[in-house]
Amino acid sequence: MEVKIDTKEKFHVITPIETALTATMTDGIKVVLNQYLKNEVRNLVLNLSNIENIEAKAVEELLQIQQAFYENNASFVVCCLQKNVEAFLNNEELLELFNVTPTESEAWDIVQMEEIEREFMDEEETGEGEEEG
Repeated sequence: MEVKIDTKEKFHVITPIETALTATMTDGIKVVLNQYLKNEVRNLVLNLSNIENIEAKAVEELLQIQQAFYENNASFVVCCLQKNVEAFLNNEELLELFNVTPTESEAWDIVQMEEIEREFMDEEETGEGEEEG
């Protein structure tokens, strides 16, 4: 799978170059996206602005990848869905399972908010930041 990669301070933006995500591409999708879980910066924004068609098998794979990211304390946000892709996901009752934003900028905001939330939760678990009194 060919992708454009834009690396930011706290996340990577991955934009597939192809116009379709098919069942035959699922292994490629998994390899490309899961490699980011091994990086220091693991948060990912998947920009699907070029994708005009998506197959159910590819959607299932993306959901599993999203789950793997959250299980590893990393964000996975999908953005910029084409209307027909959004309609397909909605008809299949899968849209609500994704962390989706309309724009890439909003996806960045979600990643940054989740990062702050994780830092806050880590502080609570370790007892840092608690007031003594």
